[in-house]
Amino acid sequence: MHLEVTAPQIRLAHAPHNLFIAGIFLFDLLMPPAVIVLKLGMAGIFVPLLCSGTLIVYIYRRSRQSTDWFADMHWKLSWQRGRLLLIGYGISGVLILIAWLVSQMAGAPSMAQIMWTAMTRIALVPTLIFVMVTAVLEASAIGQASNGEVPDNLAARFPPPAA
Repeated sequence: MHLEVTAPQIRLAHAPHNLFIAGIFLFDLLMPPAVIVLKLGMAGIFVPLLCSGTLIVYIYRRSRQSTDWFADMHWKLSWQRGRLLLIGYGISGVLILIAWLVSQMAGAPSMAQIMWTAMTRIALVPTLIFVMVTAVLEASAIGQASNGEVPDNLAARFPPPAA
C-alpha cells in the first residue's frame, strides 16, 4: 500500500529498521567474534544473545504502542523480522543442545572437546543465515518507508485510520 507521507513520518518509520540493523551489526556480527577472541567460552555467547534479545523485546513492546499509523506499521514490520531472528536463535539453541549431548557421550575427553567445538560452530550457522536474511529484509524495509509504502498484509490486518 502506497501512502502520501511527510518527511517526519518517514523519519519515524525509519527508526525501527535502523535500530534493528544497528543491533544486528553490533550484537550478532561484531560481539560474537569479540567473545571468541576474549576466550569467554560458550557462556560468553549468551552476552550477545541477551543484548539482541533485549533489543527484540524493546521492538516488540514498541510495536504494541500506537502513535502515527505509518510509523506503527513499520514497528510491526520490524517485530516480524525480530521473530524470524528468534527462530534462528531457537534452531541454533537446539543444535547446541544436541552438540552438548553428543559430546557427553564421547569416551575420551579430547574427543569430546573436538566434537563440541566442531558441532557448536555448525550449530551457529542457522543464526548467521537468519541474521543475513533479516538484515536484507530490514534494508528493503527502509526503502519501503522512504517510498511511503506499507506491506499489503500489514495494511490488511491493521487498516489505516479513516481520513
